[in-house]
Amino acid sequence: MTGVKNAVVGQAAVPGTRQGCDSGRVTDDIVPASTGWLTLPELVEALGEPLGRVRRLLDEKHLVGSRRSGPFAVPDVFIVDGRPLSSLRGTIIVLQDAGFSDDDVIDWLLAVEDSIGQAPISALRQGRKSEVRRVAQTLA
Repeated sequence: MTGVKNAVVGQAAVPGTRQGCDSGRVTDDIVPASTGWLTLPELVEALGEPLGRVRRLLDEKHLVGSRRSGPFAVPDVFIVDGRPLSSLRGTIIVLQDAGFSDDDVIDWLLAVEDSIGQAPISALRQGRKSEVRRVAQTLA
C-alpha cells in the first residue's frame, strides 16, 4: 500500500474525454496502468476508519469505486494525506447528475481531459476545483 498518500496520476491515458464510456461497458484502456486501487480492507487501513465509516464515505459520494477488476476498489489517487480528496465529492455529484455511472466518473477523472490539459483528478489535487467542475458541468 505504498504511495497511497502521495500517489500521482500518470499521463499514459487515452487522449480525449469519455472515450468508450458511452457504450455502458467499462474500458480499462482509459484508466492509466499506473493507477493503484484500494480494496475496502485497504481503504479501512489507509483512512484509519472503521468499515462502516468507509461505506458511509462511499454512500455520501466522498469516494467512488468500481468492481472492474474483481473486488470493489477505489483509485488510490482519491486519497490525500489519509483522507478523501475534499474537492472530489462535489465533482462526483456533478458528474452523476449528468448521467455518469460510477465507472464513467472514474474514467473521466483519470483520463486526460483536453480542455484542462491533464487528468481532472490531477487538477483537483492541484486545487483547480472550479475549472474541473466547470468542464464537468458542460458534459450534461
